Amino acid sequence: MRVMLEATMDTDKANELVRSGKLPEPMRETMDRVKPESACFTAHEGGRTCCLVFDMQDSSQMPVIAEPFFTDLGARVEFSPVMNPDDLAKGLSQPG
Repeated sequence: MRVMLEATMDTDKANELVRSGKLPEPMRETMDRVKPESACFTAHEGGRTCCLVFDMQDSSQMPVIAEPFFTDLGARVEFSPVMNPDDLAKGLSQPG
């Protein structure tokens, strides 16, 4: 299932990693793990935020994906099912 992970990082923890040059490490490890079809980085609700859209094969993947954000970055993490335009068209073409 296509999902979007939104992780908003704790400012103090992220600042430490930025100063030490280590912030790219957890990002790269996560990107290598989930192989997102889309990755965006922004400020959201006052914090550094990344949004990754990827195919999650099973909900049991959630802990291994989210834990580095929780432990290393003190992040708030949300997973949401999402659709691309083809998914939406397919869903709307089905009888209700």
